[in-house]
Amino acid sequence: MKRTSRNWIAYLCENLASSGMMPTWEAATYLTDNLFGDKPNPRLLRTTCPYEDTTHLLQRLYQPLVAAATRDMPLPAAAMIHVFTDISLTGKSAVLVVYFPGPTQPHQLLLLDAAKAWELVFENSDEFNTWAEARYHSIKAALAKILSGVAPSPTLPASLEAVKN
Repeated sequence: MKRTSRNWIAYLCENLASSGMMPTWEAATYLTDNLFGDKPNPRLLRTTCPYEDTTHLLQRLYQPLVAAATRDMPLPAAAMIHVFTDISLTGKSAVLVVYFPGPTQPHQLLLLDAAKAWELVFENSDEFNTWAEARYHSIKAALAKILSGVAPSPTLPASLEAVKN
């Protein structure tokens, strides 16, 4: 039985609009243009500011997933989560989701994801929803462990599992 997921395109679009980054119609166009079509994404390869555009795309994809996880798993008052990106224009960029429990407390890595941003192009919304749902559940599961007092081991993509071992 296939697990249903939320409509992540609509969720990301709403997040971009409600945060004031762009109006709804522009957010819908931005997501459609950058997530669907030909691989590699020509918009990221032909841009005049590839580093900035890649950073924006990855932040606009991952930040709403974090926001959704923190809605489902409320954080303590002093805590916060930050999405860091280390952009590579020739290989895989790293996306790190880090939990900061409060001042003077050690931070925890919730998710480490490696992605070639120009290859984050999907055939349809179901394929994108599957991709987004997997990352959302990884973040939420790691956050649940932390909030319950169990130290999580961050989720590593399959390509990084060999490095870990």
